[in-house]
Amino acid sequence: MSQGQSIRLQPDQASDELAIKYGDVFDVAGGLASKPIAPRDADTMLAAETQVLGKPLDTGAATVMYSAAAANVTTGVVGPDEGNEMVEREGVSVSRSRDARGKLFVNEAIADHTLCECRYNPYDVRGITLSPAPAPNIRDEQWRAPSSNPTPTPHMGAVDRSGDGITIGEALEATTLSIGDKPVDQGDAAAIRVAESRAASSWLSQHSGLGTRAQAAATFNDRQVCDHIMITISDVLSDATEKLPLDKAVTTEDAAGVRGVEQREKPDMVATPGGVADTLETAARVNRDKLLRNNCRSCRLSANYPFK
Repeated sequence: MSQGQSIRLQPDQASDELAIKYGDVFDVAGGLASKPIAPRDADTMLAAETQVLGKPLDTGAATVMYSAAAANVTTGVVGPDEGNEMVEREGVSVSRSRDARGKLFVNEAIADHTLCECRYNPYDVRGITLSPAPAPNIRDEQWRAPSSNPTPTPHMGAVDRSGDGITIGEALEATTLSIGDKPVDQGDAAAIRVAESRAASSWLSQHSGLGTRAQAAATFNDRQVCDHIMITISDVLSDATEKLPLDKAVTTEDAAGVRGVEQREKPDMVATPGGVADTLETAARVNRDKLLRNNCRSCRLSANYPFK
């Protein structure tokens, strides 16, 4: 079987019920809504975003598709190299336009099904170049991508446990002990994305990582009514240290940054007690106290050295 050929699985009814379909996470109808999101679909959308915008969008369709596809592979609904025939036949499209104020409008679609229509201020799209003198309603670029030759999924790098103390990955895993059964919401997803970015000390394209998994979970949960089928914190963070390509000790700056983002995404502007922000804050306090103790010990040793 060639690499570009679709793998057609026959999942049982139980696994099909667990599948994350396009209709679960996007406002689409028709045949696409009932299709499970597959890995090669996400590859294709990523290629389109990168070609048109210069980098993938943190909150774009590819981000959600990668995490949904990863979950579907885990449940056995789709294979790791599978793509939907409809996506491969019709392709995906990403287009962008600008208004007179420089706001960027991005439209992402499969065939004639719009997955995402996003509006961004210029300062919200770092790394995406805008014209210095935009004219009203200019169509900048549109790209349609076939799925037969997708851009490969970014490879997760080697784990580097730099620093001394409780790491961000370890703190995220500890969150499962306090609120593991809590369904993931948008505030949790935002906090996890920022924590993952701070662990790497830079913006990395981690389309199968924690942030995208959390965003897909929050989007899925928003469309559900029954709590028992929602994706929980434990589902997302139980293997956090393995999913982070880089990790580091939590600092007070990391904890403050995560708390600010989580609060902004909460309807009541209050971070979840025992949640991501609280756990990172506790880890940062432990690390700070440990550093102070070590510094004091070093100072005492240095002061006593001449008398030894």
